[in-house]
Amino acid sequence: MLLEKTRCLKAAAQLSSQTVLLKELSRLSSHGGARRHFGISRPLAAKVPPPRKPRERVDIPGLEMVTYADRMHFVPGLTKPVGPRWERDYKDPRYYESPPAHEMPLFKETPCYVFNQRTSALEGVRQALWLTKTKLIPHLPPQLLSLTENPANQIPDQDERVQNAIKHARFWDTTQERPGKEKYSNTLLLNLLHLCATLQSSHPAIGRRIFSEKYSLAATWKRGEDVFQIRGQNGLLHNCMDPLPEVSGKQEVADTADHVLEALYPVSPTIDLQKVHVYKDEPNCTGFRGDYPYPHAHTLYFLEGADARCKLRPEQFRAKMLMFTFGNALVRAHKAYGTQPRHVLDRPITVQAVGTNGRIFQFMVLQLNTTDLSGDDGIKNQVPAGLTGYKPEVFSKFLALYLHGAV
Repeated sequence: MLLEKTRCLKAAAQLSSQTVLLKELSRLSSHGGARRHFGISRPLAAKVPPPRKPRERVDIPGLEMVTYADRMHFVPGLTKPVGPRWERDYKDPRYYESPPAHEMPLFKETPCYVFNQRTSALEGVRQALWLTKTKLIPHLPPQLLSLTENPANQIPDQDERVQNAIKHARFWDTTQERPGKEKYSNTLLLNLLHLCATLQSSHPAIGRRIFSEKYSLAATWKRGEDVFQIRGQNGLLHNCMDPLPEVSGKQEVADTADHVLEALYPVSPTIDLQKVHVYKDEPNCTGFRGDYPYPHAHTLYFLEGADARCKLRPEQFRAKMLMFTFGNALVRAHKAYGTQPRHVLDRPITVQAVGTNGRIFQFMVLQLNTTDLSGDDGIKNQVPAGLTGYKPEVFSKFLALYLHGAV
């Protein structure tokens, strides 16, 4: 009999605890609390309700709403008063609101198409060649590549030191098993540049150069009736006191008049370029002051993965190299000869470019022969280009571009 009473009391206690638990869960559900499910890997909850849309205020002529503005406090049944917009009598940049574009002083009806460091041109190099009125030469100049054939222009133990530079970038400069592309490509580029600089004792002209980064470029030109601009920061720039010599003779420049630019039809040449109506007419800025002692651009160095928020495909990356190399040459031509278009420059402007992702190296030499870019006829600009993988002769090309103008 005592055993039966004990069992009954235990059953009643269990039933009471279950009843209390059910009441607590019911209370939480009625108050909007999320229920936790311990039998699954994560909690489940209802979706957050969308925010309420503000009610549209309707103004009926001749009918004024009764508000509680005179009472200075909320009154149920009366409409909320609407006061005039409060304007600050001081400037606060946190709450600045720009005027409409058509009210800005620099607004123009003619649009401007802007190429910046994140532009991904659909047609790649073909589009860049048309925009810059440039003829592509698929190989680097022989006189440039022959610079490294002279033993006086080579680094002692060159192959071994290049391999050590690669090992430093891939293995010695990180604690990770496999460093990221952004890190080792930047380290490798700096190592190779440091290796090239060891020739300064035998080539004093190398000491007349300096590296610059984080500078902003702005160049403007017209192509037909359209206005184009190149803006933004474009990597590491090697500046020098003396301009680079031309890579093409006068006859080769004259022969470019017979070259026919490849049409992009039915694709518009302005595709993927930023279209703006607020811009300056002729903003030509090298990114440096006028009394800068290194006014000439020597070589631009591009890293394919430098911007983590912008990934460009190889074709678009080469187009970016061409556009910013052209922009650096054009803005210096405008500084030297003025902004009026010139059919043929008295002395063409040469700028080089090297792009890499840590494995593949791309070389480019642009010679600006003309600033008359409006039509497709006449003298064209020239750009010899080369693509090279990791081979022993890659560094020879890298060194040749570095020594160009110093030998």
